[in-house]
Amino acid sequence: MKLIASLFAALVLFASSSPAPAADKGTKPEAVAMVKKAVDAIKANGADKAYALFAKTDGGFRDRDLYVLVYDMSGTCLAHGANPKLVGKNNLEAQDADGVYYVKDRLALAKTNASFWQDYKYTDPVTKKIEPKSTYCEKLNQTIVCVGIYK
Repeated sequence: MKLIASLFAALVLFASSSPAPAADKGTKPEAVAMVKKAVDAIKANGADKAYALFAKTDGGFRDRDLYVLVYDMSGTCLAHGANPKLVGKNNLEAQDADGVYYVKDRLALAKTNASFWQDYKYTDPVTKKIEPKSTYCEKLNQTIVCVGIYK
């Protein structure tokens, strides 16, 4: 009986120390849906009002690790739901932990695709760790509207 109680206690301890469930992270369908919602907000309210909503934690465009980012075709960040310090900065030369020029790559993909997925590494706003990221983007006029998921 003591052995069963010990095994049960070990199982409970193991279960409580395991990583957070996948439900705590955004999914590909949720990222696509948020991009479409963001594009609709830009079209309905204009860029300035929509970008202000993207920056607010309670603006309807933040969900767990999901947030909206918008770049223009020169590599300047127009909106960033997780890091407002990037707004207004040209990030064309930004590299991820593996040396990938992810903004340059994003611009190149946007020149030939109306929508696309892009993989690189970026700091997860929830865990604060550099994680593999897959970002869904749609081109809207001369901008790229994106939401990424952390793997």
